Amino acid sequence: MEPRIDGKLKAWNEDKGFGFITPLNGGQDIFVHISNYPRRGGKPVVGETLSFEVSLNAEQKKKAVNVQRPGQPQEIAASLRRPHSARRRGGSFLAMAASIAFVGVFIFLVYQALMPRFKGLISPATIPASVSAAEMPGRYSCDGRHYCSQMTSCDEATYFLRHCPGTEMDGDGDGVPCESQWCSNPFAK
Repeated sequence: MEPRIDGKLKAWNEDKGFGFITPLNGGQDIFVHISNYPRRGGKPVVGETLSFEVSLNAEQKKKAVNVQRPGQPQEIAASLRRPHSARRRGGSFLAMAASIAFVGVFIFLVYQALMPRFKGLISPATIPASVSAAEMPGRYSCDGRHYCSQMTSCDEATYFLRHCPGTEMDGDGDGVPCESQWCSNPFAK
């Protein structure tokens, strides 16, 4: 195990996520990257005391690793030394699976809640054979009526259900209005 060195953070570039530590026992400043910085205790602060180990980067230059703030337990620092990918890898599959399951359940619940409103709206069986879509808008207009008892035919009830907000004429949500009064037979008028 490498000996720990005590030092102070001499400079920090927040935008780039790195800085330099000056060893208290003298010597050259040591590069430190945010990925080797302790997670607890907040953002790096110039002048704060740290302890660290020295390692070589890919270009064989010294860098601070396993950086700790005074009083930080060794067990916590050891768990933070693992690379980011190693920390994420273990829980990422479970987190992704849980997220997918959550989204699936959410979509299913929304589908269950909204489906009765749309059921049968695109089925040709809900349009009486004697009424074309072109005829309906010219014959009726939304005038505030909402209930089957206010309608005079299946054609009228069908128009109101499809074109007027707030109608209450499709109790079973199948897209056929006023089934017990006007539209018991899809071809009835």
